[in-house]
Amino acid sequence: METREDLLKQLNETITQLLVVYQNMADSEMEVYEGWTARYVLGHITFWHESFARNVLDIVNDGKPSPLKGTYRDLNQRCFDEIRTQTIEDIIMRLEAAHKVIREDILSTKLKLIPYKKGSRDYFPEEHLDIVNAHIKDHLSDILKVNKKNTQTFQSV
Repeated sequence: METREDLLKQLNETITQLLVVYQNMADSEMEVYEGWTARYVLGHITFWHESFARNVLDIVNDGKPSPLKGTYRDLNQRCFDEIRTQTIEDIIMRLEAAHKVIREDILSTKLKLIPYKKGSRDYFPEEHLDIVNAHIKDHLSDILKVNKKNTQTFQSV
């Protein structure tokens, strides 16, 4: 398994790529998945990244983490309700703030296990970093495909 430092570096690179795509995106309201615009996908990523950051921060500060509770559907709806009136810039700022916490604290030796969500098992930090990076990369790949298709359609009009 890769080191925590290597996995953090990979996540940093993925977050950077994601931010570049969103900062240069012409239409954040393009549909990526049925009912999910690019803005909603970014909100979803941010919502879960904030949860990750809160749990890490709680553990590092000797607090009790409070992982998200509910079904994925309910949690995604909660996320969408939270970002309904937020701009891409607002969501990007939230993502950057959450990622800053992760970057600063994920290497702490206090982190042995990180909770994900109530009812789910806890993860080793390396495992959590790997899963989070893969999740974001999957969404990034889908966003790039849709963005490319939209850009080509726009250019041919």
